[in-house]
Amino acid sequence: MSPPSTADNPGGLGAGRHSIALGFESLAIHAGQAPDPSTGAVVTPIFQTSTFAQSAVGQHLGYDYARTANPTRSALERCLAALEGATYGLAFASGMAAADALLRQLRPGDRALIPDDAYGGTYRLVSKIHAPAGLDYLPVATHDLKAIAEAFTDNTRMVWVETPSNPLLRVIDIAAVAQLVHQHDAVLVVDNTFATPYLQQPLALGADAVVHSTTKYLGGHSDVVGGFVATSDEDLASRLAFVQNSAGAVPGPFDSFLVLRGVKTLAVRMDRHCTNAATVVELLRSHPAVDQVYYPGIPTHPGHDIAARQMRGFGGMISFTLHAGEAAALAVAGATRLFTLAESLGAVESLIEHPHRMTHASVVGSALAVDPALLRLSVGIETVDDLLSDLSQALGILG
Repeated sequence: MSPPSTADNPGGLGAGRHSIALGFESLAIHAGQAPDPSTGAVVTPIFQTSTFAQSAVGQHLGYDYARTANPTRSALERCLAALEGATYGLAFASGMAAADALLRQLRPGDRALIPDDAYGGTYRLVSKIHAPAGLDYLPVATHDLKAIAEAFTDNTRMVWVETPSNPLLRVIDIAAVAQLVHQHDAVLVVDNTFATPYLQQPLALGADAVVHSTTKYLGGHSDVVGGFVATSDEDLASRLAFVQNSAGAVPGPFDSFLVLRGVKTLAVRMDRHCTNAATVVELLRSHPAVDQVYYPGIPTHPGHDIAARQMRGFGGMISFTLHAGEAAALAVAGATRLFTLAESLGAVESLIEHPHRMTHASVVGSALAVDPALLRLSVGIETVDDLLSDLSQALGILG
C-alpha cells in the first residue's frame, strides 16, 4: 500500500493554489483541509464509516476500508506531515502505537539506543514487549554525544531520542546526533511531543522519523488519544503504512477530527504555554523549598544554548525537586487547586504529577528510575497570576 503523502495535496489548498507558500499558522489551519468538494464544508467532515462503495471490483474513489484509510484521517496525516516538513505522515490510535510501529522496523538481534531518562511508557514498550522478542536495547545519556558514540555496536540500527526529554527536560543536539547516527548507517527517531512542530522540526535537522503523542499538545484539550509518525523516507513510510494497516492501531474519524481541530490553535497555544512556563520557572527558582528546577529556558540549563538554537521557544513543561524529598513532593502534588493532579500533559489546563509513582512507575528499580522528590508540571494557558498563586499556596504547606 502507498503511504499518505503531502504531495497528493500540497499545502492542503485547492487546485491551482499549490504554489502558495504558507507560514506555520496558516498550514495548521489549511494543510490537508481544503473545503469538502461535495458540500463545500469548510471544516473537514467526520467520515464516520467503516467501508466505502465500489463502482466495480477494485474500483473506488481512493478508499475501500477505514482501517486502511479514512478521509478524515487522511486530512490529519497530511496536515501534521506538512507541519513537520515531512513528505509522509501516518496517524495511529495512540503515541505508543506510533512508537510500536517504528520499533517493529527492527529485527531480533538489532540494537536500539534509548534515552536513560526516557518516558516510562517507551521504556516499558522496549523492555517488556520488544526485548523479549529479541530486541537488544541500551539506555544511554542521549544528551552526551560521546556516550552515544561509545554505545554503538555493529548491530545498532536505531537511536531514539526525546528532546526536551521526559521528565528531566534534557536537550539533545539533533543535528549532531543525526550526523553520528548516519555515519553508522542507523536511523534517528526523535520524539517531538514536548516541543511540537511549532517549536522544533527534527527532520530539518537530520532526523529520519519524528514521533508524537497527539494526545498532548497537538490535540491540546485532554479529550483525545492518538499518535503520529512523520518521515520523508519513502521506504520507511511504506513499511510503517504496512504495519499501520496490518496491525490496525489506527485512530477513528472522530479522534482524527479532534486532533485536527486542536492543531488549528497550536501556535497561539504554544506561545502562551511558553510565556506562562517562563514565569512559573522564576517563582520556583526563588522558592526556598525548591531544590532544582529543570527547564531549557534557564540560562544555566546544560542544554540551553542548543535549545535556543534549534527551538523557537522553550516549551511549557517544567520539572523540579524539593529539598524535603518524596513526602514533600506528594504533599505539594496533592495541595494544588488550579494545577490538576493527573497524568498526561500539553493541554490548555495546567497539570501536576509525581513521575516516580505515576507516569514513570514502570522504570522504578531500573537505571532509568526517577528521583522520588521530582514533580512535573504541564503549564497551561490560564491566567498566569492564578497559576503562581496556586503554586505558592501549595509550596507554602511545607513551611
